[in-house]
Amino acid sequence: MELRYLKTLVAIADHGGFAAAGNAIGLTQSAISLHVKAVEAELGIKLFDRSRRPPILNPQGSALLSQAREIITLCSKLKDAVSNQPLSGVLELGAIATVLTGVLPAALVIMQKTHPRLLIKLTSGLSGELAGPVYKGQLDVAIVAEPIQLATGLSWHPFVRESLVVIAPIGTQGETDRELLESWPFIRFKRHAWAGQLIDSRLQDRGIHVKSSMEVDSLEAISVMVSHGLGVSVVPQRLIDTPFPPNLKVLPFGDPPVRRVVGLIERTSNPKTHLVKALYQILLKLSGNAEFV
Repeated sequence: MELRYLKTLVAIADHGGFAAAGNAIGLTQSAISLHVKAVEAELGIKLFDRSRRPPILNPQGSALLSQAREIITLCSKLKDAVSNQPLSGVLELGAIATVLTGVLPAALVIMQKTHPRLLIKLTSGLSGELAGPVYKGQLDVAIVAEPIQLATGLSWHPFVRESLVVIAPIGTQGETDRELLESWPFIRFKRHAWAGQLIDSRLQDRGIHVKSSMEVDSLEAISVMVSHGLGVSVVPQRLIDTPFPPNLKVLPFGDPPVRRVVGLIERTSNPKTHLVKALYQILLKLSGNAEFV
């Protein structure tokens, strides 16, 4: 059985149909169908319920899919193990905003210098927006906040703890985070964002009552809104030395400060796990957090 046939099967499962799989891997729908029929003929079984539109994997197909992912991953690892060449290929990477302006650019510089033949396609978004594409195989890996509950089929690789801080316009009256949060309009980090859920939970735990004035999903936008005197907010501290604007007052959120864990998520059977591992090792080194080494 040819490995490319198994890759086609995985593409169909990840992208939701024959046509979508063809678009993703550069094959016509008829070529996709031929690959599937070749596997079915060799195994002597049907893999799809073709009474459904689009066809979906039947129980035999689902069982084969799991094994196909493992075989593809093993072949990728085997190729990497016997090669002394720099890594190559394409890595579809998702990332949350705080790492885009912090640790990630430095990590990508190292990746490009070490592996010049590796192409990285970068997508930004909130943690929850990136987890779905990773699960579906549309992204190879994503840098996100720690999931409240990790979906089956995903692996989690933490590399740093990131503090949450209260930001306010410079000169704002209030000596503690509680005074600032309860005295001024609150610019809320998007509620459905994992960071937003963590912040809301800690506010509730401490009995802090805020007066919400707006809801924003961009760290940079929140910083600008606060710097213009529109209110105060709780946001994740950027990683590495990327300070907030000088006209902002910054206090720790909580005592001890509330922190969130940031890491990588990937599929447990990821054919590009060797690329993910290379990126992860760089992120660990740059973050300087011995806890996760």
